[in-house]
Amino acid sequence: MSVITKVVNWARLKSPWVLHFNTGACNACDIEIVAALTPRYDIERFGMIIKGTPRHADVLLCSGPVTKQMESRLKRIYEQMPAPKFVVAIGTCACSGGVFKGCYSVKAGIDTVIPVSAYIPGCPASPKAIIDGVAKLLASLEESEKK
Repeated sequence: MSVITKVVNWARLKSPWVLHFNTGACNACDIEIVAALTPRYDIERFGMIIKGTPRHADVLLCSGPVTKQMESRLKRIYEQMPAPKFVVAIGTCACSGGVFKGCYSVKAGIDTVIPVSAYIPGCPASPKAIIDGVAKLLASLEESEKK
């Protein structure tokens, strides 16, 4: 592994840029994700910054079950992200489809469309759980890089 690759990976682990995407949720998890960005929880103290474009994001935060309408959009956003990319399913609906599973327009959880790196269950998942889940994901990636 070259020095440049090591520096880029170190920077991505120490300052991940996240993109928030709602695939059809009731907005409860979205409110909790936005709350994690406020000064009360201050996700930026871990170096995380929310970005508005997938081309600059390292981590995709998904909330809600995948609806048939959003499936192609979710794939397109995932494909636009640079490698290495990570996906976090936030909330019960994103993890498994939740109460919407079995509805006529709902496929199921995020992992039926794109690979998921971490699951954060809860209805809705609290800002503390979201921060903890993303921090644990980054810590596990850092450990795997040392090996």
